[in-house]
Amino acid sequence: SCISVGQILPANRNTPSPIDPETIQVPVGYEPDPADLALSSIPGQEMFDPRKRKFSEEELKPQPMIKKARKVFIPDDLKDDKYWARRRKNNMAAKRSRDARRLKENQIAIRASFLEKENSALRQEVADLRKELGKCKNVLAKYEARHGPL
Repeated sequence: SCISVGQILPANRNTPSPIDPETIQVPVGYEPDPADLALSSIPGQEMFDPRKRKFSEEELKPQPMIKKARKVFIPDDLKDDKYWARRRKNNMAAKRSRDARRLKENQIAIRASFLEKENSALRQEVADLRKELGKCKNVLAKYEARHGPL
């Protein structure tokens, strides 16, 4: 019911204390494929948990496309030990970069899947609560019709 200006609320009102939205746990029937979890976890560290890991706006932005430099042909007579050491170092760095990108993409995909399931569960909960609210309003309307407003 609406409260008009000047109306005082009773002191014995039983209102719940505010709840931090981050602490709410929604029961979600979501069990990611163990193979997907393995692909989105760093070996030797704890498993990736899509329920806990949140990505910042910056992490979710797509990386800009960088044009590759033209390949420069190096004649065999200039391919000394220094050249091969640089090539090995570059190849390892490229592999690390690809692996890190793949890991992050897998984590984002699993987190998105979890959030879709959670969203579905929340929508169902909202629908159930609206139905319950409708029943409560009907009971209250019947009570007020019989006994007057509260």
